[in-house]
Amino acid sequence: MRPTPIRSDGMPGPKTYNPWWGDTRNLKQRGIISYTISPFRTRATKNIFQDWLFNGYRRLAGQVPYWIVPFAIGYGTYAWAKRRDAWQNSKAGHLALHGHEH
Repeated sequence: MRPTPIRSDGMPGPKTYNPWWGDTRNLKQRGIISYTISPFRTRATKNIFQDWLFNGYRRLAGQVPYWIVPFAIGYGTYAWAKRRDAWQNSKAGHLALHGHEH
């Protein structure tokens, strides 16, 4: 009696990159190079405040044209609305808008 063959539809074969469930017997990789640097050689906070001061100013100054125009329009609208509201609630505004005194 002969056993039935194992069905392997959709399973990766030996010529694919991804092994089946961690099986690395058939995995042939070449040309993978990795580099590391000693943690004692890295200086992550070297000149952090000086760099932030000059580079941060340069980056923020580059963004000024994009936010100053909407800010000026918004502030101008707010100032105009405050003046108009104060005028409408004054005696002169009531007389000008309604035309008579109560």
